[in-house]
Amino acid sequence: MLEIKNLHARIAEDGTEIIRGLNLTIADGEVAAIMGPNGSGKSTLSYILAGREDYEVTEGEVLYNGENILELDAAERAAKGLFLAFQYPVEIPGVATMQFLKVAINEQRKARGEEELSTPDFIRKVREASAELKIDYDMLKRPLNVGFSGGEKKRAEILQMALLEPKLCVMDETDSGLDIDALKIVADGVNALRAPDRSVMVITHYQRLLDYIVPDTVHVLYKGQIIKTGGKELAHELEANGYADIIGEAA
Repeated sequence: MLEIKNLHARIAEDGTEIIRGLNLTIADGEVAAIMGPNGSGKSTLSYILAGREDYEVTEGEVLYNGENILELDAAERAAKGLFLAFQYPVEIPGVATMQFLKVAINEQRKARGEEELSTPDFIRKVREASAELKIDYDMLKRPLNVGFSGGEKKRAEILQMALLEPKLCVMDETDSGLDIDALKIVADGVNALRAPDRSVMVITHYQRLLDYIVPDTVHVLYKGQIIKTGGKELAHELEANGYADIIGEAA
């Protein structure tokens, strides 16, 4: 699904290098957790995958289903099935949530050569998905994320993911700011989407989320490189002992 080879990337504005020779492979159907201290490059990695223009790739490849996507813009990557759930979803006044969802779904369907959803079919699909995520349907009548609580914003992101049915889901610290009930709801939504042809990259500081979204692999990112990879037990090791020992081993 995803193969990153010797990736180097920097902040476009000031040239600060953040990603320094990163290598990572995620197989079809795999749930991979990315953990690491603050400033390691976790969010930067997610932005680069999604095509954010603030970052410049200076070396390496990002192969998604065998295609190097670095030359594609964000919309083209999304059309191919890449989805980014933000750590802090922004409020967009003036853009109705339902209209946003309908346009997004139908643009994706057109990119896949499928017919657009009719309004009744779209509404039925949204009602079913929002009920599973315990989202108040009336909330979706408001402007996108405007007035939403932190938990509601994250659930709305997972709703988008459920409706768009991406093949590679990148979740940038989705657990940030969530209480335990909201965390469980979000995790249930992600787990319901697990499939042999869908992969998930879960970026998190805390092992807590990984109690609910159990990863197949855990990667430790430090100073722009993957310094250790293991199974789900690695997350428990990090929770108990921190990063110092692993960083010391890699030094």
